Amino acid sequence: MDNLLSAFIGALIAIMIMINGTLANAFGNYTSTVVIHIIGLISMIFVLLISKLKFKKVKEIPLYFYSAGAVGVFTVLFNNLSFEKLGVSITLALGLLGQSVSSIIIDHFGLMGMKVMKFEKRKLFGLILIILGILVMTIF
Repeated sequence: MDNLLSAFIGALIAIMIMINGTLANAFGNYTSTVVIHIIGLISMIFVLLISKLKFKKVKEIPLYFYSAGAVGVFTVLFNNLSFEKLGVSITLALGLLGQSVSSIIIDHFGLMGMKVMKFEKRKLFGLILIILGILVMTIF
């Protein structure tokens, strides 16, 4: 089920990049980023009200984990900036490459409290495939 959900998330990200990029073309990059996040906030408030979930008391977590919201804002903004010149496919492929490299580094060194999972050479094959895919999409 988790694999299916992850594949669905990948499809949603492609749709999100296209919709956000179209909004950015209409409103401008910065205004569209604000609009996108206001709509996201309203949507989450709606979900919380319908599900009747309450906020949990958070035990001590490092302060840098609260930066996730800023990371989300900059992800949307940078996708919007890339979308206009690169389109959905290459923007998404380059994002996948960045996610893959970052996740390998985080796993290898156990950054931010993650369990250490040392880099294995077989993971290099996946990175090479992603890079080749990007090259094929940009050249042809």
